Amino acid sequence: MKLILVFFLVLTPLSELNKIAKINAHKKEAKEAYLAEDFEKAAFHYRFLVDSLGVSEGEVLLNLANSLYKIQDTTSAKNIYHEILSNNSSREIKSIVYQQLGAIDFNLKKYGEALNYYKNALKQNPENGDVRYNYELLKKLLEEQEKTNPEQQQDQQNQENKDEQSQDQQNKDQQNQEQQNKENQEQQENQQQQEEQQEGEEQQQDEGEKQEQEKPEEGEENDENSEDKQPTTAEKLEEMNISEEKARMILEAMKNKEIQYIQQNKRKAKKPKKSGKPDW
Repeated sequence: MKLILVFFLVLTPLSELNKIAKINAHKKEAKEAYLAEDFEKAAFHYRFLVDSLGVSEGEVLLNLANSLYKIQDTTSAKNIYHEILSNNSSREIKSIVYQQLGAIDFNLKKYGEALNYYKNALKQNPENGDVRYNYELLKKLLEEQEKTNPEQQQDQQNQENKDEQSQDQQNKDQQNQEQQNKENQEQQENQQQQEEQQEGEEQQQDEGEKQEQEKPEEGEENDENSEDKQPTTAEKLEEMNISEEKARMILEAMKNKEIQYIQQNKRKAKKPKKSGKPDW
């Protein structure tokens, strides 16, 4: 056991250990004050646990609400009671919360609302003997009032039905909201996947177009090859270290010599042949 405790202390950060110790100290102070009926002091410690130390336990919230109710801060107490009902608290704690809300409405002479809260308390915990006693007592009281004033009893019954329907509607709305949030999250995930897939396809398409643009056309390759195989006249002259002007002069001189040669051949062809000699 000592080895397990030492291992736990090693793995737990020091700041976390200090927080746990502080929570336990305030819980102890709050419990002692509550049992001593010093509800103002108890409310202080429970409020510190919730607001400053982030404790959200159902029992702590319930004791805080009860302490506030004892010091007649009914509004704050009711707000915390309803907060407990919206949390994932145990059925036993919710039964006590409904019982407390019923007691508040009973003191305000809202008997129809009180009876409805007692009924919900029994639904959460049928073994709650205190709330069952209060429920039967209040129900009997309303039945006697109905005999003396049936219209008032009818109004109370209508109010009770209205409150019950309102509670059912709240539960239904909460379920619908949770379902809607789930559907919205799934829709966002699907949309994100589609966007990522589309982005990947566009990237592949851009890479393909880039490769296609960088690929030389067939005509251009043939032109380049033909130019490599057959150099131009300017390139030949450059290789011979002859300028274009000098090349033209050489061509003119060659042309003139050719003309002279042709003319000389013509003159030789016009001489008469000597008779008596063969033509060869």
